[in-house]
Amino acid sequence: MEGTLVRPPRASVAGAEAPVLATAWRLALRELRGGTRGLRIVIACLALGVAAIAGVGTLTSAVVEGMRADGRRILGGDLEVSVGYREMPQAARDWIEARGGRVAEVVEMRSMLVAEDGARDRMLVELKAVGPAYPLYGTARVEGAPDLADALAARDGLPGLAAEPVVADRLGLRPGARVRLGDALFRFAGAILEEPDRVARPTVFGPRVMIARDALAATRLVQPGSLVRYEYRVRLPEGADVRGFIAGLRATFPDGGWRIRTADEAAPGVIRFVEQTSLFLTLTGLTALLVGGIGVANGVRAWLASRRQTIATLKCLGAPAGVIFATYALQLGAIAALGIALGLAAGLGIPSLAALLLADVLPVPPRLGVYPLPLALAAGFGLLTAATFALWPLARARAIPAIALFREDLGERRTPPRRSLVAANAALAVALAGLTVAVAQDRVFAAWFCAAAAVTLGLFRLGGWAVQRAAAAAPRHLPPALRLGFANLHRPGSASALMLVSLGLGLSTLASVAMIQGNLQRQVVERIPDRAPAFFFIDIQNDQVGRFEAVAGAIPGVGEIARVPSLRARIVAVNGVPAEQVRTTEDTAWALRGDRGLTYAATPPEGTRLVAGSWWPADYRGAPLVSFDATLARGWGIGVGDRLTVNVLGRDIELRIASLRVIDWRSLGLNFTLIASPGLLEAAPHTHIATVQAAPEAEAPLLRAVTDALPNVSAIRVRDALEAVNALLGRIGDALSSTGGVTLLSGALVLAGAIAAGRRQRIRDAVVLKTLGATRRQILAAYLVEFGVLGTAAGLLAAAVGSAASWAVTTYVMRSDWAFLPGTLGMTILACVALTVAFGWLGTAAALRAKPAPLLRAE
Repeated sequence: MEGTLVRPPRASVAGAEAPVLATAWRLALRELRGGTRGLRIVIACLALGVAAIAGVGTLTSAVVEGMRADGRRILGGDLEVSVGYREMPQAARDWIEARGGRVAEVVEMRSMLVAEDGARDRMLVELKAVGPAYPLYGTARVEGAPDLADALAARDGLPGLAAEPVVADRLGLRPGARVRLGDALFRFAGAILEEPDRVARPTVFGPRVMIARDALAATRLVQPGSLVRYEYRVRLPEGADVRGFIAGLRATFPDGGWRIRTADEAAPGVIRFVEQTSLFLTLTGLTALLVGGIGVANGVRAWLASRRQTIATLKCLGAPAGVIFATYALQLGAIAALGIALGLAAGLGIPSLAALLLADVLPVPPRLGVYPLPLALAAGFGLLTAATFALWPLARARAIPAIALFREDLGERRTPPRRSLVAANAALAVALAGLTVAVAQDRVFAAWFCAAAAVTLGLFRLGGWAVQRAAAAAPRHLPPALRLGFANLHRPGSASALMLVSLGLGLSTLASVAMIQGNLQRQVVERIPDRAPAFFFIDIQNDQVGRFEAVAGAIPGVGEIARVPSLRARIVAVNGVPAEQVRTTEDTAWALRGDRGLTYAATPPEGTRLVAGSWWPADYRGAPLVSFDATLARGWGIGVGDRLTVNVLGRDIELRIASLRVIDWRSLGLNFTLIASPGLLEAAPHTHIATVQAAPEAEAPLLRAVTDALPNVSAIRVRDALEAVNALLGRIGDALSSTGGVTLLSGALVLAGAIAAGRRQRIRDAVVLKTLGATRRQILAAYLVEFGVLGTAAGLLAAAVGSAASWAVTTYVMRSDWAFLPGTLGMTILACVALTVAFGWLGTAAALRAKPAPLLRAE
C-alpha cells in the first residue's frame, strides 16, 4: 500500500471494509477536539474577505430595495409626467382628474437667491415651486412650522421660502429674514428638515429652495426659453392599472412630448450608480479574499507541517492516501465554514453601521434586512477561494511517503501531486473566475479583472522567485548581517514568495485606487481650472444680451465673454427608431435619457474638431442639419447622413447628421451635444448661455453686478462646482480606499501568519547563531535586511501593478487622461517597506529573546 513501511493486516484502522469518508470523519472529529490552533489565520483571512463581499452586497441590496420599496415616495406619485419649457395643458390635467387621479404640480429651475439684509450675499440654488397638493406621498417638514403649507404661506405681505440648512448658514439667514428670488421678495420660513421626493446627492449646482407654486409668477424667472422643468406627480386610486393609464394618456394626447415615469423607475440613474459602485467595491473585496486565499495556502501548509508526525503515523498504520486526504480536507472544510460564517455575520452588520456613518452620502436610508443572494454569493466566493488555495498543499501532503514525513518538513520536499488533483485545482480556479464574471453587472470588466488578477498573481510569484534567486546568487564575502539576511530569503521552507505575493497584492490595490483618485482630482483641481471660465450665466433673454455684455464688460478684471443661444431638446428617435428601443453601448445610453443641450451656429465654434462630414455653408437655409458628438454616434452605430428626431418645446424636429465632432467636455467651454444649422431654431423661443473669464478678485463684483441688473439670470460659479465634484470624488475614493484597506489588512494577516509559521525555525536559528557568538544586534540586522529586501521588492512590484491597473481603468473605463504620480507611488513603496519591516521585527522578537540553554538541552 502506498506510503507504508510494512503491509498492514486486513483488520487495520483503514481496512478496506471501512468506508473511507466515515473513517476520515471520525479521525477529523478527534483532531478537531484539540481546537483551531494553527488555523486561526485561515479563519481570519476567510472571514475578512467574505465580510467585505457580504457587506458590500448586502448594503447595495438594502439601498436598492429601499429605493424600490419607496418608489412612490421618491417619485412623488404613482407616476410622473414631466416636460421642459411649457406647462401641461389644462385638458390633460382634467383628463387625469376625471379618472380619479390627484395631481401635484412641481416646477424646478435654477436661480440666484439674494439675502436682502446685511451684505446682500447671494448664491445659486435649485428652486422648487410646489402646488397645494404636494406631497402626494410622504411628509415635507420645515423647521418651526406645523406643515409645508403653513411655512410657504404669505405673512406680512411676503410669501414664505424654505431652504436647506446650508443656505441659511452661507447667507446668515434667520426665520423672518427677507430674501429675493428674481423680482420678488420672500420671507425665510426655516430650514427644510425632510423632503420626501429628494434623493440624496451632491449639490453641485446649488442646494434646494422651496416656494409655493402661486408665488413663482411674481419672480418673473420663467421667461420664454428659460431652463425650467414642469413635473406633474399623479396619485391614482388604489388598484388602478398604471400601465393602462399611461397608455390612455399617450393615446389621448399623442403630441404631448412628455416624459412619463412610474414608481418602478423613480431613480434609475441613482440605482445604476449604486450598482456600478458596488461592482468596484465587490471586486476590491474579492481581491482581499484572494489575498486571504494565499494566507489559507500558507496556513494550511504550516498546519500540515505541524501534523507531519500524525500523518506519518497514520500512513505507517495502513491509512490509505485517500483517507489521509479526506481527513484533513474535512477538517479544513469545517474551519472554512467557521471563517465564512463569521464573515457573513460581520457582513450583515455593515449596512447598519453604514446607515449611521454614511447617512449624508447614501441616496436613501438602506432598507435593513437579511438578503440571501449577496450572502450566498459571498459564501460561494469564500468556499471556492478556500478550496482553490487549500487543495494544493493538501495534495502535496497526500503524495509524500511516510518515510519522508519522518525525515523532513512538508515544505522541503517537492513531491508533485496527482494529475487528477492538479486538474481539480485548475477547475476550482476557473469556477472562481466564472462566478465572478457571472454575477457582475459589467461582465466584460469583471472578465478583465479576473485576467488581470491571474497575471498579477503570476507576476508576484515570479517576483518572489527572482528575489530568492538573487539572494542565493549574492556574493559570499558580504558583511554577516547581509549574508544572513539574504540566506533567510532563500533557505529551505522559506515563505518569502508567499509573503511577497500577499503583501504586494494588498498594496497594489491601494496604489491603483490612490492613482485613480489622484488622476481624477488632477483633472478637476489642477488641469481644468487653468482653462475654465469663472462663471456660466444662464437664462439670458434675447433682449438682455446687450445689457449683459455691457454690465459684465464694465467690471475691472473681466476677460473674454463668450455667448451662444441655448435650447433644451430630448432625442426621441434615431433613424425612426424610438429612443427607448435604440441599441447603444452602456457608456452612451445616458444621452437618450432626459434633455440635452442644443444650440445653432452658422460657422464652427472655435476649437471644433470634425472627424467626419463637413460643416454647412454660413448662409445655409435648407432642411435642418446637425453636428453631433462623435463618441455618442459611435456608441449608437450611426454616422453622417443618419437622422435624429428631437423634441423641442413639444414639437418633433428631424435633423440630418452633417458632421461628427470630438468634444472635450473637460474644457468647461460652451460645448453642446447637438449643434444645429440656423434657420428653423432661430425662430423658436430660447435664451442664451454665456461664459466669462475673470480674475479671482473680479468674481464677487461681477456676480453682484449681473444678478442685480438682471435678476432672472442665474450664475454658476465654476470654482464652487469643481469643489463639489472634488468632494464627491473624495467620498468615492474614501469608499474604495476603505475596501482597499481591507485588502491590505488581509495581506498583513497573511504576512503575520507566515512569520508566525516560521517562528520555531527562527528561534532555532537565533539560538544557533547566539551559540556561535552572534549578538542580538547582528541577528536583528539580518532580519531587517531580510524583511527590508522583501518589502522593497513587494513595493516596487505593487507600484508597477498599481500604475498599470490605474492606467487601464482611467483610460478605458473612465475615458480620461492618465498621468504618472511619483509621489503616490513613492508613498506606496515606503509604506510597503515600513509595514514589512515592522511586522518582521514584531514577529522575530521572540527569537531574539530566546535563551540557548533550554533549546540545546531539548536537542
